[in-house]
Amino acid sequence: MSAHDLSNLGAGFTHEAFGSQAMFRVALEALSHPGRCMTVSHDAEVPQTGHPASAALLLALLDSDCTLWLSPSLANSDAAAWLRFHTGCQLVTQADQAMFAWVAAGDAMPALTSFSQGSDNAPDQSATCVLDLPFLDAKGSHESGASQWALKGPGIQDVNHVSVDGLAADFLAQWTANHASFPRGVDLFLASAQQLVGLPRTTSIQLSGGL
Repeated sequence: MSAHDLSNLGAGFTHEAFGSQAMFRVALEALSHPGRCMTVSHDAEVPQTGHPASAALLLALLDSDCTLWLSPSLANSDAAAWLRFHTGCQLVTQADQAMFAWVAAGDAMPALTSFSQGSDNAPDQSATCVLDLPFLDAKGSHESGASQWALKGPGIQDVNHVSVDGLAADFLAQWTANHASFPRGVDLFLASAQQLVGLPRTTSIQLSGGL
């Protein structure tokens, strides 16, 4: 990375420790209460490519021991250089080598099974994927073209409803298999520009309407 490239990168959190701690709390809340829409507030100068909420989340989660896989439009953008510079993470080209993955809206997501699944004895060694969506609403609104989900599982009192758009046609089938493989399996964060929804592998998803 040249000095010129570095000069064009945006800054990270103004106060790295405070900014990271705030994002950790958002991530923990999102995974502890699947389907709850968490608003992301931060002061990082995020890349132009990818959702700002996703960039801030990964800025907090990644460090020099982490491997990161990026979908094509992110891998060839300022997002890759920004995360590499601020976190020291190792970028990988194979999904199964990644501890974390970030998929931009409009990019195809690899099959969930292509990411590290962990093992029965070490489920924490599975991958965490951050998926940018063109539409995400945790109130389950009936946006044209969106799918309405009913979420159940730990952290959900009864059922939570989420509306999403931009996922592969077979995503729910993949997720059902991912959920069934517990304690193995990947965890997801779904992202809009300023919000995150957590989908831990313990959450079951069924269509509640829409497509």
